[in-house]
Amino acid sequence: MKINQGTVATHRYLWQHILNNNHTDEFRMSEFATRRVMMVDTQVRPSDVTKFPIIEAMLTVPREAYVPDDKREAAYVGENLTIAPGRVMLEARTLAKLLDALDVQPAELVLVVGCGLGYSAAIIARLAETVVAVEENETLAVEAQRLLSEGNVDNAVVVTGVLSEGSAKCAPYDVITIEGGVEFVPEAILAQLKDGGRIGAVFMDGAVGTVRIGYKREGRMTWRSMFNASAPVLEGFRSPRGFTL
Repeated sequence: MKINQGTVATHRYLWQHILNNNHTDEFRMSEFATRRVMMVDTQVRPSDVTKFPIIEAMLTVPREAYVPDDKREAAYVGENLTIAPGRVMLEARTLAKLLDALDVQPAELVLVVGCGLGYSAAIIARLAETVVAVEENETLAVEAQRLLSEGNVDNAVVVTGVLSEGSAKCAPYDVITIEGGVEFVPEAILAQLKDGGRIGAVFMDGAVGTVRIGYKREGRMTWRSMFNASAPVLEGFRSPRGFTL
């Protein structure tokens, strides 16, 4: 029988993480922890995501903690999860591949547009130096900040504001990610990207979507299509009639 070394390493890491923690009751091998391993083994690794920091983050951050209480049982299903009207938590595959393509580095400042209940911000906080997460739904924003604080995510802050305006106060950003579908990216957000920075989003064309990564060089944007995905188009990110990217 052929043994998948990546899967073995995943299970070894998780068990070592539990055994090395002094609070074994808190970090016991719960059903949700088992589901996290399965998520990585069946949704993330098969999608050619091999960067260990991303895999480690997805094994560590409790996805079920960042969804509405009545959706906890569905937290690890391999599809987008609705968290509010017109808003979703991106499926693990899409988020992992997006972060893999953006190649977030430990010293970088990242802007998350549309953080929802904070899961993506918690994941990215384990990859970057600082995360600024913008959310215009005040209920989601308050809850996201609470959950991040409870999860000891000290390098991420939630800002309440209009998604299409980003968060200029802390700009420029090394990386910007948009947690939802877009038909175009407003200039206000592109202006907040550092020269040499990257931005990623799910560009929707009807029911069909493609994740694109944008690169800013000398003030100009170039875009590269990466993989298929889908998400509801966010308010403020629909193209004016006749607009094309």
